[in-house]
Amino acid sequence: MSIRVLFVCIENSNRSQMAQAFAKIHGGNNVEAFSAGSKPSGVVNPKAIAVMKELGYDLTTHDSKSLDEVKAFAPFDAVVTMGCGDACPWMPAKQFIDWQIPDPRHLDGDEFRQVRSLVEQKVKELLNELNVAPASSQR
Repeated sequence: MSIRVLFVCIENSNRSQMAQAFAKIHGGNNVEAFSAGSKPSGVVNPKAIAVMKELGYDLTTHDSKSLDEVKAFAPFDAVVTMGCGDACPWMPAKQFIDWQIPDPRHLDGDEFRQVRSLVEQKVKELLNELNVAPASSQR
């Protein structure tokens, strides 16, 4: 049985998309990762796609989704919010976690990569806390 995690931010175009990708990278088949936005933009930010491509992950396979589109996968073992505040409605989950991660939407280059690294670090910590065995293809 795998752990089911939902990552939520406002637009579902940067932070939550990268978090979902890192959960898949580091959790492999041991985690089911989803992402959604409280007010989805409908697109994944090209900058997020570019910085994940640097790590060998194709974010173009992701879609910006609403919470309604992922509620069918509930309940979740954890719902992680990233700065959406009151805009994040309740979703059935065993635990709720809020990460204070800056929105990288208007950042470029190394600043965007710093946010990517912070997201990756937080995802690794979360998977460890949830006792998710690391994927064999960890980088």
